[in-house]
Amino acid sequence: MPIGLYIHVPFCIKKCLYCDFTSYPLSGPAVKSYLESLIREINLYGSALADEDKIITSIFFGGGTPTTLPAASFKTVLNAVRSSFFLAAGCEVTVEANPGTVDGAGLTELRQAGVNRLSIGVQSFHDRLLGVLGRIHSAAQAVQAVQLARKAGFDNLNLDFIFGIPGQTNHDWREPLHRAVEMAPEHIAAYSLQLEEGTPLAQAAERGAICACPEETELTMYRDAVAFLTAHGYSHYELSNFARPGRQCAHSLVYWLNQPYLGLGPAAHSLIKGVRFANDISLAGYSDMLSREEYPVENRTRLTAADEISETMFLGLRLTAGVDLNQFYRRFGRRAEDIYRNEIAGLIQKGLLEISEGSLRLTTKGLPLANVVFREFV
Repeated sequence: MPIGLYIHVPFCIKKCLYCDFTSYPLSGPAVKSYLESLIREINLYGSALADEDKIITSIFFGGGTPTTLPAASFKTVLNAVRSSFFLAAGCEVTVEANPGTVDGAGLTELRQAGVNRLSIGVQSFHDRLLGVLGRIHSAAQAVQAVQLARKAGFDNLNLDFIFGIPGQTNHDWREPLHRAVEMAPEHIAAYSLQLEEGTPLAQAAERGAICACPEETELTMYRDAVAFLTAHGYSHYELSNFARPGRQCAHSLVYWLNQPYLGLGPAAHSLIKGVRFANDISLAGYSDMLSREEYPVENRTRLTAADEISETMFLGLRLTAGVDLNQFYRRFGRRAEDIYRNEIAGLIQKGLLEISEGSLRLTTKGLPLANVVFREFV
């Protein structure tokens, strides 16, 4: 079965104040060890997996900050992937980029290496708010990064934005959306800021140094984004994602459709043949295991049929098209309407779900209350 391939690049120049992802300070020796280990891991899976499980439909370099790596390293890694796996026709190859870590020459090298989609972490066009988030780039650098990406030949760009930042007003949010649309990226992601436990930003909120954005303001910002972006030709295809026709993120759809994926690199997660497994989060542990030709896996969990059904429901409901009920039946041999009869009936009665054109999906009322809906299927 075709799979998505995720490659975790665990380095940052400086960790953002809201981030709880696995990342480490950038250093030459650490990068060298990581890249050597990553190539070993690619080769290890390439030798072990059956041919039918090595067809790659999408590749996503996430982080951390992938663009802290030397641009030439992407060619090396992608060549190793091509040697060990089979890339499907039209394979989407995405690299996440921080505007403070890119230049024209590096982006041109990425494009020539086979990267065909760039996801730029703009987050805001206000330097004040970028400072609140602890970002290393300025608004001017974000604008320049988009211009450089176009000049380098990228015709598939995503711009990431965050709303609900402490101190952010509705005007602060609307104005960047206007600027984003003027730049005409193929894809825009708009995420609500999550104050994750243990992060510096969450700790600042706990001690009263900053005030978390009120829920009512966040809701207004979300609705403004949906109304504005859909009015300007972007399809709202997932809770936080908007795309021009045919430009949905293929790799993210692998997750939302609960399809198999392989994760490489420290802390990367995988789902293959009903087994979820996660790599060692430490650089040392990851590299040490691979130096012994061992899989750098820290834990494995075999999913039950009930697990797979549950995850297919709440992940699929993230998509505005919802869960295709006929596809669900073909996959599991059971009707979702029977398995979740009471839950679905109750949520439809509350106006949060609807069945339309053979799919179960969130209503307009249900979109901002998605987590309430998802809990019914866990």
